Amino acid sequence: ASRMQSLGLGDGSRIVLYDNSPNKSAARAWWMLAIVFGAHGVSILDGGLGKWKAEGRPVESGKVTLRHRHFTIWRDDSHVRSIDQMRANLESNAEQVVDARSPGRFEGREAEPRLGVHPGRIPGSVNLPFGQLFSADGTWKQGEALKSAFTDAGVDLGRPLATTCGSGVTAAVLAFGAHLLGKNDVAVYDGSWSEWGAQADTPKAI
Repeated sequence: ASRMQSLGLGDGSRIVLYDNSPNKSAARAWWMLAIVFGAHGVSILDGGLGKWKAEGRPVESGKVTLRHRHFTIWRDDSHVRSIDQMRANLESNAEQVVDARSPGRFEGREAEPRLGVHPGRIPGSVNLPFGQLFSADGTWKQGEALKSAFTDAGVDLGRPLATTCGSGVTAAVLAFGAHLLGKNDVAVYDGSWSEWGAQADTPKAI
């Protein structure tokens, strides 16, 4: 709450998130603010800073002085998955697990970038690389094109989803994409593969 207040964001603020990251990290901020911490009026700037600059829109630099405002925070973990919940899901199969990593990492053909993390995937999961949710200009796919990105990857949009990735960032991209399709039964495995793959006793498929 104090961090939000220091940014000049308070109750009733309209929050528009953007990034200039290949990992589309604004989606992670959206998930944290809108889904976990209860902020209202949170959006993502379609196309991010890249599209903004490509259209010749104004930019500025330097530190901005902002007036502190009161920000009320609450926490809802119902859309957050822990490693224990993901273990239980292996048995119940209540949620379809969707992995946002590249096919090479998902299939265990590429080494993981983090030391001590084994290759592979969570058994039973399907692969939807997060970049498949975007058009060539970096904007989000919409409508049938977005829906097809999920279904072509083998995702059953009629089932609840738990998204995962390398560290919980691009998993939020999949969660936002599903949100654009009107799905509210989507959770993010926060520890993702950096947690699951580092454990000696977690089952791993290759």
